[in-house]
Amino acid sequence: MDMLYLAPIASFVAILFVIYLVWFRILNKDMGTERMRQISEAIREGSMAFLNRQYKTIYLIAAAFAIVLAIVIKDGGKTAFAFMVGSIFSGVAGYVGMMVAARSSARTAKAAEGGVNKALQIAYSGGAVMGLSVVALSLLGVTFMYWWYGSPESIVGLGFGASFVALFAQLGGGIFTKSADVGADLVGKVEAGIPEDDPRNPAVIADNVGDMVGDCAGRGADLFESATAENIGGMILGVAMWKITGIFGFIIFPLIARALGIFASIIGMLFVRTSEDGDAMSAMNKGMYVSSILCAGAFYFLTQTLLGGNIYFFYAGLVGIATNILIGWITQYYTERKYRPVQDIANSAKTGPATDILAGFAVGLESTALPVIVLSVAILLSYKFGSTMGVLGGLYGTAVATMGMLSTAGVILAMDGYGPIADNAGGITEMANLPEEVRKTTDKLDAVGNTTKALTKGFAMGSAALSAFLLFAAYLETVGLTITSGGITKHLVNIADPPVFIGLFVGGALPFLFSSFAIRAVGRAAFQMVNEVRRQFREIPGILEGKGKPDYTKCVDISTKAALKEMVLPSLLVVVTPIVVGMTLGKEAVGALLMGATVTGVLLAMLMNNGGAAWDNAKKFIEAGNLGGKGSDTHKAAVVGDTVGDPFKDTAGPSLHVLVKLLNTISLSLASLFR
Repeated sequence: MDMLYLAPIASFVAILFVIYLVWFRILNKDMGTERMRQISEAIREGSMAFLNRQYKTIYLIAAAFAIVLAIVIKDGGKTAFAFMVGSIFSGVAGYVGMMVAARSSARTAKAAEGGVNKALQIAYSGGAVMGLSVVALSLLGVTFMYWWYGSPESIVGLGFGASFVALFAQLGGGIFTKSADVGADLVGKVEAGIPEDDPRNPAVIADNVGDMVGDCAGRGADLFESATAENIGGMILGVAMWKITGIFGFIIFPLIARALGIFASIIGMLFVRTSEDGDAMSAMNKGMYVSSILCAGAFYFLTQTLLGGNIYFFYAGLVGIATNILIGWITQYYTERKYRPVQDIANSAKTGPATDILAGFAVGLESTALPVIVLSVAILLSYKFGSTMGVLGGLYGTAVATMGMLSTAGVILAMDGYGPIADNAGGITEMANLPEEVRKTTDKLDAVGNTTKALTKGFAMGSAALSAFLLFAAYLETVGLTITSGGITKHLVNIADPPVFIGLFVGGALPFLFSSFAIRAVGRAAFQMVNEVRRQFREIPGILEGKGKPDYTKCVDISTKAALKEMVLPSLLVVVTPIVVGMTLGKEAVGALLMGATVTGVLLAMLMNNGGAAWDNAKKFIEAGNLGGKGSDTHKAAVVGDTVGDPFKDTAGPSLHVLVKLLNTISLSLASLFR
């Protein structure tokens, strides 16, 4: 039990390191010219205004749902309180990430005058603030709620609340950012032929605000719920193992593993540096590898100390760490512009938008195969290693593998938070008319940012697949669909039973219907944005000559209204579906629903995340001077392909990560209803 104190200690160390990063590696850096400061402040104010309105809507819905939880389920008061704690912490994680990112972009643009490394240090530090804030707040929340309630089953509501807010935040932010991005690209770059992030484009500020609210606030909330739900699922299985073995360490292992992972992440971050003309991606990979090696050593110590000295659980942890690295390599291959898939898409744009879109969609489809093989092998190996202690031990082995995959979460999330900062730095560079050499540096960083965002989405989806497996096992245990007799454990979900088969079908269809709502929402908002930008180009005298001032506020308002309106229905669909299935078809059907949604959700998210990132980097490959460069017909075709990929990779795709885990956490929270 004494080792449990490592969890809050690690969290507070992470918070102190965050303060150091903010004060000494970000805020004390030069923001550049007065024009750069004005642009940065406009982006920050727009981001805060949207986030305040979005959170007001989200928390009104969350409060109403908490009241329902308190009334309708057993121990509803406890669950409702945990639900609200999780929802508040999830929102705070997103808020902190966005607030710091908004203050990092102009400083990154200014630092780019001195080369890649100076700009990388600021952008990566801004991302590290989000990464460490997420894992620290998650670990603190789970640890203190566990201390207070005394059992992991009682704090499932914490993960439910985190997932609930994350889905609204990720989906709403994604709709905002991509409606602005698509509108800005189609009219500005394709029709008017002006550069990306050109200040003459009325949608450019809305686009940059969208990067903050979608890629920072939304992703921060998303990744907070990932860490929280996976910790709780592992602890629930740990209780079952404790009952069999009498070893208490099985319960607290996920918390201590996360704590040591924080220390490893902080050390790894210190290794992220390169030369002033070096490769930012290689620098960030170096930090991840250092953290992974340290985590491997920590897992050996923890499995020997907490898990009865069973060396096979250490092997399961290594499987998770290796899976994380392999998923990263695969994602980089499919999304970096120096590899075959992205260059194939770029070449296909020579014959127009249609062939570019076909090539990008084909790459997205292809990119699902290798990750599925890696994840399948990971589940099989970790289960086999754990099954040296029986079937339940096998399930716990998959939990250990999940903890291994998540052990470097701080470093991975720093890479994720780096992306939108680098993107906005490029925008500020363009709008402030900085020298072309500076823009070339920010373009390099932005292209790497597209890859890191895809990589971290692959990480999130891979961890979602592993965690869904362990949360599914925790659900079966909680609702009494796991029986042990004569030392043999069996799980009772018979897919040949018609209600169960229907649940499987409904679960399989849910990610497709959800994605349809999300992408259609972007399309409707982008339609309004395109017409507004065209109207301003037509009606504001001298706007394209740089003499007239665009109405940026109108475009921000279009994205805001669309996001707040369109995020509600798809999110509520995900919440209501397992309740309806459970109340009408039973607990076995809910189990099948979780299976179906996990399989299709994981595959669909991989397709969208990787395909969207590949389209984007194919466009940037052309913009770097290849195949005709900016303004060519090939470039215009690639821009159209990118606009198709935008809602894939930044709206529907990342929201599916949350969908998969929200279905599991809501089913665990409402298990008493289904029983």
